[in-house]
Amino acid sequence: MNEQTAVKEAAPAQTRLPDAQTVTEVQHYTDRLFRFRVTRPQSLRFRSGEFVMIGLMGDPDPKTGRQKPLLRAYSIASPSWDEELEFYSIKVPDGPLTSKLQNIKVGDEIILRPKPVGTLVHDALLPGKRLWFFSTGTGIAPFASLIREPQTYEDYDEIILTHTCRDVAELKYGADLVESIKQDELLQELIGDGLNKLRYYPTTTREESPRMGRITELLKDGTVFSDLGIDGISKETDRAMVCGSIGLNNDLKEILEGYGLSEGANSEPAEYVVEKAFVG
Repeated sequence: MNEQTAVKEAAPAQTRLPDAQTVTEVQHYTDRLFRFRVTRPQSLRFRSGEFVMIGLMGDPDPKTGRQKPLLRAYSIASPSWDEELEFYSIKVPDGPLTSKLQNIKVGDEIILRPKPVGTLVHDALLPGKRLWFFSTGTGIAPFASLIREPQTYEDYDEIILTHTCRDVAELKYGADLVESIKQDELLQELIGDGLNKLRYYPTTTREESPRMGRITELLKDGTVFSDLGIDGISKETDRAMVCGSIGLNNDLKEILEGYGLSEGANSEPAEYVVEKAFVG
């Protein structure tokens, strides 16, 4: 039985779940990355930047035949006002969930637990003038939500989205998103000239591209600041959100705290926040 068949056969069990949502769109970018959209529960309310638990039914137990849900934390990549929910995912060949999830098609169902949580929200930051979104790989997902959220442009004079990947093709989701929202009539109506505040800073670490290097190194040597024409990061004016690998998160925490910024939370807002949920 191949993986795709396994997912299809699991579908009847999923339809009996109260948390099942229907897949409305799937787009594959590389052999490692894809995005998909699903229906949104009418009762679901979330803040842009939060995540939910989503998944599929696992394979039947060889002894009992019973199936258990395979659930992982996924940032919602669509903004809070969107009528559907978007997710951006990595494909892990031997991953319990992603090995199956990558085979979903329009019309299939996934499990979605409607209890959004997370730290990458405006409420966890003190007011500021410039907002940095630091992301690697699929860590761009919560920022895909936030750069389509009107409050982002109401609260800040400048928004800088950085996205670091190994190869150019892995930047396409973010590049397409930034380009599309600047042409989106609905967003223009919601935000007005605010989209002019958005600056996109992509880098690659392996394949040759206009900007090479890890964002951490580019911050340390000042390349980011010279490229963007800004003086640096200041506790008085700058706020930051970080989403990527554990290594990146730890490195950026050290860098940001070196600039005098403190880590915030929903209960105690400060100058920067880090997402601690990861997809495997």
